[in-house]
Amino acid sequence: MYDIVIIGAGVVGSSIARVLSKYDLKIAVMDKEADICEQTSKANSGIVHSGYDAHVGSMKAKMNLRGSKMMESLCKDLDIPYRRNGSLVLAFSKTDLPKLEALKDQGDANGVEGLQILSTEEVLLMEPNLSNEVTNALYAPTGGIVDPFKLTIAQAEVACQNGVEFKLKTKVIDVEKHDDYFIIFTDKGEFKTRILVNAAGVYADDVNNQLSAYKLKITPRKGEYCLFDKQVGNIVDKTIFQLPTALGKGVLVTPTPDGNLLVGPTANDIIDKDDISTTAEGLKSVIDRARKSVKQIPMGFVITAFAGLRATEQNGDFVIGEAIDVPNFFNAAGIESPGLTSAPAIGEYLGAMIANRLNAIEKSDYIKTRTDTVRFESLSLADKANLIKENPEYGKIICRCELVTLAQIKDAIHRPLGAKTIDGIKRRTRAGAGRCQGGFCSPRVIEILAKELHLDPREVAKSDSNSVMLIEFDKDSL
Repeated sequence: MYDIVIIGAGVVGSSIARVLSKYDLKIAVMDKEADICEQTSKANSGIVHSGYDAHVGSMKAKMNLRGSKMMESLCKDLDIPYRRNGSLVLAFSKTDLPKLEALKDQGDANGVEGLQILSTEEVLLMEPNLSNEVTNALYAPTGGIVDPFKLTIAQAEVACQNGVEFKLKTKVIDVEKHDDYFIIFTDKGEFKTRILVNAAGVYADDVNNQLSAYKLKITPRKGEYCLFDKQVGNIVDKTIFQLPTALGKGVLVTPTPDGNLLVGPTANDIIDKDDISTTAEGLKSVIDRARKSVKQIPMGFVITAFAGLRATEQNGDFVIGEAIDVPNFFNAAGIESPGLTSAPAIGEYLGAMIANRLNAIEKSDYIKTRTDTVRFESLSLADKANLIKENPEYGKIICRCELVTLAQIKDAIHRPLGAKTIDGIKRRTRAGAGRCQGGFCSPRVIEILAKELHLDPREVAKSDSNSVMLIEFDKDSL
């Protein structure tokens, strides 16, 4: 019997697990995927929103503002990249100025600090590569960028090092409520828990609707993105938005914490909750709309495209808290944008609520920090030389594009909740995230994973058992 089971190992589930891991409780996190951060959390823009575009008084507004304020300190504790670069919302006509002013008024009412309406001259002085069509902009100095993979993985690692069990490759099939506990039926057997937390992303309505008479309806909203090489990562410094629409914040242009340029997303409601395919039409739409914001989008430097799904609930707000008619069942559902920003606040909010319900006692030996894998590329020559002297495997470069070493990859495999797949290595070290997208380093990464995990190379997958890279040896002697 567990005290708490959390369904979903994305950024929200991992945030909740991190907060609850400070208490003397038996906790498990379940996810159908082979690794942390395999669904919505792996495919978003990594934007830390300041909080001006959520309706006043909504759960989105409250969690967004609190999450934004928490982010810098949390990322320092977690040793992950974060930068408060600020953001701009662009207007392209003087008739749009009232909309910008209304957005500022809403942000002021939400408690966002430092919002300003800028003139054309002020905007172009700040960002000279913006389109000449820009007439005004709303400037939000508290906007930021964060590595979404690291934010998820790091929080899960903290939870793991504090005793939380992660049951990956465990698909939840059904849930039942009994008098004072739940039974969770999975493809790996049955589990019992006193408290059940639903952080299942686009599947959160399925979990809720098995237990509660108050039904949720989540529609997957697909967003397609283009990622550009670091060589053009400085075209803009701020995160550049256009005035939002009913479907979201529109196509943005932003630097990433690692120095790339990111453009996207589209916003198309779909039916299939597993459809993360990209389309020629979608990517063309992304680029065409981005060109309205930035003078020249350097298409020759696109290194990859990807798509993610946002969990859009029919009522338009986050659904966070205990279900009215199911005691001890807590939802974190409908967490679309600004979900990444809000995740630490959601963890704090639900964590306190659940700990209070269980009269939980805080641990005396809780570990709140963790150290990331070494970021070898960013070190000085002297620091690199010293590191290689201590461990010669730091001198063996596996990924040339991102300068990732053998020592980093081994660390990513053997640390808490270590990588088991090629994508797992990529998200923890950036091996394969550069210009060639793994064309050079993937064979070596497969070899290292196989050796360190005692696997046949044909068992090493890109992301799951359906994505193995090798099917047979080309020589019988091997």
